[in-house]
Amino acid sequence: MTLTLPTRTTHVLLDLDGTLTDSAPGIIASLRTGFTNAGFDVPSDTVLRTFVGPPLGASMTGIGLSDADAATVIAAYRSDYEVHGMFDNSVIPDLPEALADLREAGMTLLVATAKPEHYARQIVEHFGLDGYLEGGLDGVHGAVAEGVGLVQGKEVVVERALAHAVALGADAGQVVMVGDREHDVHAAAHHGVPTIGVTWGYAAPGELEAAGAAAVATTPEELRKLLTS
Repeated sequence: MTLTLPTRTTHVLLDLDGTLTDSAPGIIASLRTGFTNAGFDVPSDTVLRTFVGPPLGASMTGIGLSDADAATVIAAYRSDYEVHGMFDNSVIPDLPEALADLREAGMTLLVATAKPEHYARQIVEHFGLDGYLEGGLDGVHGAVAEGVGLVQGKEVVVERALAHAVALGADAGQVVMVGDREHDVHAAAHHGVPTIGVTWGYAAPGELEAAGAAAVATTPEELRKLLTS
């Protein structure tokens, strides 16, 4: 069932990869290095591009790796990503202006990403996006470890970000997720939150609509209008 946007939006949960920044160049390069250094064949760039956004473990097992092999590749990937890939990245053009307008309109902005939280906070700070978020870097919610080799999925991250929004005074019925992949839509819907999908990220054509996005924005300006109209 497709959820509908609220009449009035007060709090917005923003995905990071593909929504706020174009992180594919660094992620794909580090994935290539990770597969190579771990001794595995490197998937095509088309396949690697689908890894941008969703939890990496799910993407790895989705192409047939065992949990143990996935953990090996992810460890090799992160060793390269921390040094070379993290900031091979750029802010989506016109996005900061849209965020500033949303803040000016009185909206509270938080980040909810499947990326490990310590990476997400470094990226948000590096690009100066923390100035648009409620509480600065405290407004960045990402995946955290839940034991050896286990990392929270997107549903858990959205749950934490939504709880933060409610603690800040949000009515849960006035919260909207913004993301570029189907897992953003599904994770938010699990908590009753509608999603505006954005087409400048990494979704395949029709992916967001099929997942049940409440609306789809093709530009940051269109996103602003959807949230403020």
